[in-house]
Amino acid sequence: MYAIVEIAGQQFKVSKDLKVYVHRLANEEGTKVSFDKVYLLDDKGTITIGAPAIEGASVEAKVLQHLKGDKVIVFKKKRRKGYKKRNGHRQYLTQIVIEGISITGAKKAAVKKETVEVATEEVEAPKVKKAPKAKKEDTVE
Repeated sequence: MYAIVEIAGQQFKVSKDLKVYVHRLANEEGTKVSFDKVYLLDDKGTITIGAPAIEGASVEAKVLQHLKGDKVIVFKKKRRKGYKKRNGHRQYLTQIVIEGISITGAKKAAVKKETVEVATEEVEAPKVKKAPKAKKEDTVE
C-alpha cells in the first residue's frame, strides 16, 4: 500500500515504515504528525484518485529529528569581466518516518468501463447546389 501525499508544499510517494526528509516542520522531535492532503491511494491494486484530495484519507508520521542538509554551492561568473560570486547554503530539513496510511471514509473508486456505441447508420451528405456559370459579355472596343 502506498500513497501520494503533500508534505510541506512538496509531493511524496510514501508507504509504511518509510523514512523521508522533508522541509523543516514546526513540530518537536518525537511528536506525531498527520497529513490530510492525500492525492492518490493504492491499496493492493485498487487505486483511488482524489479530486484534488481524497476526503477522509490521511497519513500518520512521527518526527525523528531536525537537521541541516548538505551544503549547496552557488557560483556565478561572467566571462571576461572579472565577475565571480561564490555563495552557499544548507537547507533545514526534518526526518520523519511514516507510521500508517488510513482510508477511513474514503470512497473506493471502482474502475468503470463504459462502452461507447458508434452509430452504424450511414448518413447522406446534404446536396449542394451548383452556382450558375457567369456569362461572357460582349465588350465594344
